[in-house]
Amino acid sequence: MEFRLAAFVGILIIMMSAEAIWSRRKRLFDPLMRWPGNFGVAMLGNILIMVLLPVTAVGVALEVAARGTGLFNVLAVPPVIAVPVAMILLDLLIYWQHRLFHAIPVLWRLHRMHHTDLEIDASTALRFHPFELVVSMLIKLAAIALLGPPALAVMLFEITLNACAIFNHANVKLPLWLDALVRRLIVTPDMHRVHHSSIPDETNSNFGFCLSVWDRWFGSYTAQPQLGHEAMNIGLAEYRDRVILRPDRMLADPFVSPSSGVSGSNP
Repeated sequence: MEFRLAAFVGILIIMMSAEAIWSRRKRLFDPLMRWPGNFGVAMLGNILIMVLLPVTAVGVALEVAARGTGLFNVLAVPPVIAVPVAMILLDLLIYWQHRLFHAIPVLWRLHRMHHTDLEIDASTALRFHPFELVVSMLIKLAAIALLGPPALAVMLFEITLNACAIFNHANVKLPLWLDALVRRLIVTPDMHRVHHSSIPDETNSNFGFCLSVWDRWFGSYTAQPQLGHEAMNIGLAEYRDRVILRPDRMLADPFVSPSSGVSGSNP
């Protein structure tokens, strides 16, 4: 747990520092308007998980291994194979989970808050409703119980997922040649930024968090935003008032409808 936290804080500091030097987009809002809410809901979500689910993903993996249950344990897959394969399968799970949170109305209401941020930077990677974090953790724990991945795979995946999420939400500008090279395998900031466009077709694309191949393979890939990265609007068309940046309004979002009456980016 301490190592994962240290890795999380380290990558967050690195990417927030990079944003100050190599910004992709000009800031429209004072960070003090956005960061308290984004960091606050993340802290609240983690507290809620600790209260409601007093187990960790790694702990479940260890328990499953001790019982000899789960696919990898039943098949006695060697760790040298089980670790990378399990990490890939867990990333695939996150991809499809993300798509379902956009496609199923009740899940979209939980996920919608992530998309109501009016800018995108490393802090947006933390902007998930506490209830969504609980649901996501339940899905993850169920997957671990069924797959029986090595605890090492689970720990490495959680660190990788956090690092990739912070990286691809960051407001940083990679050289075009480097972005093209990296996104062959890993989701880049330019690739994921499309997902935060206010244009619904773009919002409902580029669902990957770590590996970029899932979007290409499953037909959800959009290479670039229609309006370009500097001119594109971030957020949802029906949420343009800066009140949505307030922590209280963020937490209330699943229980209220947008003023326009539109149901969000859900098709």
